[in-house]
Amino acid sequence: MKKRKEMQLALQMVSGYGAEFSAWRMPGTDPAAYTNMDSYVERAKLAEKGKFQMIFIADTPGLYNDLGPQIPMFPMDPMLALMAVARETKYIGLVATLSTTFNYPYNIARQFKALDVISHGRVGWNTVTTSNPAAAANFGAQIGSRKERYNMAHESIQIVQALWGSWGQDAWTLDVEGGKFADMDKIKPINLGGQYYSSRGPLPIPPSEQGQPVIFQAGGGNEGLELAGMYASGVYANPYDIESAREHRQAVRQSAARFGRNPDDIKMYVGFMFSLGSTEEEALERRRQLMSFNPEEIPGRVSYLGSMVGLPLSVHTVDIDQPLSADMLKKAYANPMDPRSPRALKLLKQGLSIRDVLAHGVINYHPVVAGTPVQVANFLEEWFLNGACDGFSVVPDIAHDGVADFVELVVPILQERGLFHKEYEGKTLRENMGVPYQYGRLKYENN
Repeated sequence: MKKRKEMQLALQMVSGYGAEFSAWRMPGTDPAAYTNMDSYVERAKLAEKGKFQMIFIADTPGLYNDLGPQIPMFPMDPMLALMAVARETKYIGLVATLSTTFNYPYNIARQFKALDVISHGRVGWNTVTTSNPAAAANFGAQIGSRKERYNMAHESIQIVQALWGSWGQDAWTLDVEGGKFADMDKIKPINLGGQYYSSRGPLPIPPSEQGQPVIFQAGGGNEGLELAGMYASGVYANPYDIESAREHRQAVRQSAARFGRNPDDIKMYVGFMFSLGSTEEEALERRRQLMSFNPEEIPGRVSYLGSMVGLPLSVHTVDIDQPLSADMLKKAYANPMDPRSPRALKLLKQGLSIRDVLAHGVINYHPVVAGTPVQVANFLEEWFLNGACDGFSVVPDIAHDGVADFVELVVPILQERGLFHKEYEGKTLRENMGVPYQYGRLKYENN
């Protein structure tokens, strides 16, 4: 009997506190979690207990928000955070973002392959091209055109893969009696270069148990789809509804097929945020408390919500703790320019107050479920069974208890429904993702 397809889960680590910028102020949270690597290790161990396929750290090098009331968006350094986790875990994958625009391919290849060997084959590299001018300024540079950045990415990835394969798979002889540490005839320079990057090589690091790190990709558009189809085994995406998620996943699979790859060898993970409670009201109250820490942000959120539903909403003209009037609801419509708008309008028409609609996370950068473990599991099941994704990159609202609650309360429901595995398939990230072994560069069709 063929085994039923199961979803995969990645825990998005953010900066140690959770998805919400005010999470650092919640009772029980370590305010200094940003610099406490033990907190990263603890969350990773919990995720491993829950059989998550991987932890994932997004990153853009720089500071992009107000650290007066808010936490940083990213960890101090993704690779060092994963290094701390690698030594304290055994099965869970370790995926970090590193830009192809502001890092030399040799450094990328060296860092990720070394961590892959240290972790016994559990590492993945999320490739991004970086479009933030503030990040570029940190390197004394300016953001190039989209075409230029993606051309750089193609060169970078191909050089990195070549470097990863430059140490022959059987080159490490360790012949103590014969005095031969390695066979240099099987450790070759790559002498590969293009318009933006070049490298002589070789990289003096042997293969890991999975050969080389898994490549992930994040970024949309035709250029992003091409990058994913050629190189990636995992794709991180941020759709807001099932239909757009299904379309994106299908486009990713078609891109893989165009380059002669099996579409099943590329997995798409959808960003997802949650707040758990024993009741929906309890989960919403948790989010209301998070909102209350930054009251100065409420006027802007109310105004933004108004733009989503075609109404001039303001804290000065409406009571945000009451439902909208029937007359206002008659005039409301879902802004076609914002895919989150239909859900916002639906909640308003159900009679929820503006504050509670905002508490449901309608303006967050991922879909949000504030509710019971069953409600969260139902959301994940619906998206997965409708072909919207292969798995999810889940982000708890508050990390200090959100990860444990998901592992203890949501994961068992998914397992009981046959939607999530109960044991790891192997010890490497590739085994647990169900993607092929790779060592060195792939051969790309249509290239």
